[in-house]
Amino acid sequence: MRFVLNKERRHFLPVDTDNNEAVFPINNVRREDGGSYSCSYHSRSERLNVSYPSDPVELVVRDPNLPRPSISLSPTGITAPGADVTIQCQGQHQNVTFFLHKAGDQNPQQHMDPAGDGAEFRIPTVGRQHGGNYSCSYRPRSEPFVSSQPSDPVQLVVADFTNINVARLGLSAAVLLVLGLILAEAYYSRPRGTP
Repeated sequence: MRFVLNKERRHFLPVDTDNNEAVFPINNVRREDGGSYSCSYHSRSERLNVSYPSDPVELVVRDPNLPRPSISLSPTGITAPGADVTIQCQGQHQNVTFFLHKAGDQNPQQHMDPAGDGAEFRIPTVGRQHGGNYSCSYRPRSEPFVSSQPSDPVQLVVADFTNINVARLGLSAAVLLVLGLILAEAYYSRPRGTP
């Protein structure tokens, strides 16, 4: 088979292989390497019978020279299930697209093209599945495949009412036990013969 890698109408040198896969290494990645890539293949004996292109993959290059954005969470602290949460990302540049990331998820959660240098991401009706660490990054609109470093993370903690209710039941039982002991001591320590 012969595989061809394409990037926005740019073709790379084809790779011939006896297997059903090919590797196209990109060494020493630079800003201009960012972009949308796809590949196709054909038999070396039937060069005109080419496959459809693959689904595209994006290569996004992080630029350490772009200032890192900041991130904040509102409300702070432990959030009750069903509440609305806002995550705010703030940068130092305009004309950028902000991306919200959740730790453990390879793909950005949401993106937003604000008019200014900040963006707000709302998470309505928060559930336990929303808990975790969030960070944000941005990409200049003029270079959509170049990204800032991610912000420091913020942690969204969603209360687990099952554990809270168990703790409340345990506390209530302890209070009732103490009250029962006080009443028992009062009953047995009163003088005999008094009503």
